[in-house]
Amino acid sequence: MAKLVKVGEVGLGGDAPFALIAGPCVIESKDLLREVVEKLLELTQKFNLGLIFKSSFDKANRSSIRSFRGPGFYEGLGLLEDIKKEYKVAVVSDVHETWQVEPASRVLDLIQIPAFLARQTDLLLAAAACGRPMEVKKGQFMAPEDMLLVAEKITKEPNFAGLILVERGASFGYHNLVVDMRALVIMARSGWPVVFDATHSAQLPTAAGQASGGQREFIPALAQAAVAVGVDGLFLETHPAPEKALCDGPNQWPLNKLETLLKRLTALNDLTRTYRKEEIR
Repeated sequence: MAKLVKVGEVGLGGDAPFALIAGPCVIESKDLLREVVEKLLELTQKFNLGLIFKSSFDKANRSSIRSFRGPGFYEGLGLLEDIKKEYKVAVVSDVHETWQVEPASRVLDLIQIPAFLARQTDLLLAAAACGRPMEVKKGQFMAPEDMLLVAEKITKEPNFAGLILVERGASFGYHNLVVDMRALVIMARSGWPVVFDATHSAQLPTAAGQASGGQREFIPALAQAAVAVGVDGLFLETHPAPEKALCDGPNQWPLNKLETLLKRLTALNDLTRTYRKEEIR
């Protein structure tokens, strides 16, 4: 069983309920944040799930220089702070540079390290030292056992407050990602909670020429497989109109279809947890 990591009032690992890290990919407006967080709170309360609300203030790794990146660090952080206070919800966003960590930690309950930066030692150590728990997405170019070395780096920091490891697929080139479910088991050997990123795993990086494409129709199958393996939570980006989203629309899950998906996943998770403590020989 994974160590318990507390993110605000939400727990991941241990005996904590299944958790959802969810929200729109990037902050487009305050109205969008409100619409999505209100629906997420309704559904997570209905299905007894922990909720950590996610949206990015800056997508620094967009495919094209012309792509929408978000409102920027300070404005975006301020909008997340407003949502946190108004809805009493834990919030997470991704940092890309060491200078961002300290001011971000004053607002964010969880610090996210993007997949492309999973081996950036200085960024990892800065995040580990800020006193907030952190989640690190496995780089698309990394083997799952490499994440055990990432965990070793982070846990050496005296002020370290907890770690969540996230699987989001591996890149074999040609705009495709492949999910190896063995990675979830391997990363769990770290002793820390493991979360599956169901939406970015359905991404087709740069497949749309100047932006990423995606195959959102595979999100339910991938999410169900990960829940059956026994992950501690699910990372899922959602939008009320994915076809109009300013970032990663093709691999965001429609908000109006989320209830049906969560109903299926929570039923599967209940079954999985019944057998999770039994060792299969």
